[in-house]
Amino acid sequence: MKLVSINVSKKQIAEYKGKPVSTGIFKKPLQGKVYVGKRNINGDEQADLKHHGGIDMAVYAFSYDHYPYWEKLLGRNDLKYGIFGENLTVKGLVEEKTFIGDQFRIGSSILEVSQPRIPCFKLAMALDDDSAPKLFTSSFNTGVYFRVIEEGHITKDDLFKKIMQPPNSVSVRSLFRAMYDKAYIEAGQVLEVASQLTTLSQEWREKAKSRLIRLK
Repeated sequence: MKLVSINVSKKQIAEYKGKPVSTGIFKKPLQGKVYVGKRNINGDEQADLKHHGGIDMAVYAFSYDHYPYWEKLLGRNDLKYGIFGENLTVKGLVEEKTFIGDQFRIGSSILEVSQPRIPCFKLAMALDDDSAPKLFTSSFNTGVYFRVIEEGHITKDDLFKKIMQPPNSVSVRSLFRAMYDKAYIEAGQVLEVASQLTTLSQEWREKAKSRLIRLK
């Protein structure tokens, strides 16, 4: 796995359906060495701290390998790194093989997988397509949120090396499917495990418990 691009943005006011919206989704690539702190990447601002940011959503990564899928789906060839709102564009990142609690070393930093991403209307703003959040959800490949275990510096082309995987966990993709795919037959089993994971963000542990109750 390799870090293809580091992307950040400042908060800005954008118009969506005739209304002003404060957002940090319009991220652009950075060059050079960048510092990763406990709450964000240096230079990145998060407008909606209820749904983005904080300790458990300090860094968001999306797979470089998903870009061709989206270009074909949207009929576009102009998707730039960061357009999905990701801080890190990572080659080889696979949600099905990435587990809650996995730790990765990138440069001198260590990141830990904390939860999947739930897309909102701001993705529609970024892609200029109102169907984007629904399409994103139905792909089940929604990227990965990380908490920062060890602050440090990262640089484009750094290796994205897994250094620890917990023995009993669930993949990011299977957890997202368990929450949003009604046809997923393993949902109950996945949610049972997820609801007990201390490395899963508290918000998602509560979501898993609530969903599990509804399934029973």
